[in-house]
Amino acid sequence: MSAASVLAAASVSGCQAGTASFRNVLLLIGDDHGLDTPSYGNPSIQTPNLDRLAWDGVRFSNAFCTTASCSPSRSVILTGLHNHTNGQLGLAHGHHNFHTLPWVQTLPRLLKNRGYTTGVIGKLHVNPASLYPFDVCVTGEELGSIRSVATMSERARGFFEKNRDKPFFLLMGYGDPHRSAKGFGNEQPYPGVEETTYSPESMKPPAFLQDSAAVREELAEYSQAVSRLDLGIGMVLEALQASGKDKDTLVIYISDNGPPFPGAKTNLYDPGIHLPLIVRSPEQAKRGVVNQAMVSWTDLTPTILEWTGTPAPKEYELHGRSFLPILENENPSGWDSVFLSHTFHEVTMYYPMRGIRTRRYKYIQNLCPGLSFPHASDLYASKTWQELLARPEMRMGQRTVQDYLHRPSEELYDLEQDPWEFLNLAQGAEFQEILADLRGRTHEFRQRTNDPWLILENHAE
Repeated sequence: MSAASVLAAASVSGCQAGTASFRNVLLLIGDDHGLDTPSYGNPSIQTPNLDRLAWDGVRFSNAFCTTASCSPSRSVILTGLHNHTNGQLGLAHGHHNFHTLPWVQTLPRLLKNRGYTTGVIGKLHVNPASLYPFDVCVTGEELGSIRSVATMSERARGFFEKNRDKPFFLLMGYGDPHRSAKGFGNEQPYPGVEETTYSPESMKPPAFLQDSAAVREELAEYSQAVSRLDLGIGMVLEALQASGKDKDTLVIYISDNGPPFPGAKTNLYDPGIHLPLIVRSPEQAKRGVVNQAMVSWTDLTPTILEWTGTPAPKEYELHGRSFLPILENENPSGWDSVFLSHTFHEVTMYYPMRGIRTRRYKYIQNLCPGLSFPHASDLYASKTWQELLARPEMRMGQRTVQDYLHRPSEELYDLEQDPWEFLNLAQGAEFQEILADLRGRTHEFRQRTNDPWLILENHAE
């Protein structure tokens, strides 16, 4: 019998016998949070709780969402399928109204069938509710705000207490540091929250943005929201420890996509997809591990299924694999690439892209290159973007605004020499072999995952 089978059998026995040997899951999801913690190399922001979690667990240095857009990314997290397969192509709310396809077996349904109590507190942002049947669903309306992290933690405390003798899966969907209508949600107080504020002068804009007063001001607001998120992480981890359930709970922290700035969110460039992944297992022998494996959000559902001893769907194969077997391995072999797929953000934001990222290279295939790259409404209204529109001589790092808006059919970047992806090598004669290899691997990935957009190639004139 395989190790996974033994693990599953032990978990079944524990659940059926009514013992305390449950293997619970606490999944913490930040909203538009990039690699902005000291442990990930940004000392400008205070995130002591996330850093402490990393020191007590495993920090993945090469973790990626597959699409830098909220609802599509969350659907990947909760299904183990790329969004062009599961159908959640864009945002779930309002007139956008994208839905996961009815045949998909989601993580909450699989765990519910396994006997788990499932809960979501805060933001879920996928459709339809019938496919994501959480037993407990505490929305922003009940909380007052999904930025009200102390209130969210108190609801989590009640969830832990109520499920003291039951196996559980709890998703904490935070609203920070997503942009708000007026900024980053910092314009109002939240119960039990002591804010950490930042001066614009202390901010260092990343290389993909212009260095200006407007950018520094927005980065200071973003940083305050990140620190509020971190405070909430600390509160819910304290509640978990107080319940005694930390000794049998797998804790995972991720973000759905990169920070809400042009060049990051909604893009397949690294600022949009290269994200934090911190995992703490009560069964770890080593702590403070930095894992170099390249993993993607398609790997989260398989990992949680293995941890809980829950069978994967029999009707189809998941697109990822569990990283539990390599959790404490700093340099595991065979984890050297991830695939990427983006189609929509808002319903008006159609810009289909597919691609692959290896340790050295990034290949992006823009399926409709004649289109101008569209902006999420919150990014378009930002001071950062409005300044670029008003001052067309300004650059986004080394990229012109026109190059950002009008992209070729293929992009290829050498991430060792050009980590910010400014120099497209797709036309370089010396890179044609690499280009052909990554193009072929992307095509195989699209075929394997039943990408409906292959019809563009099949019907090309």
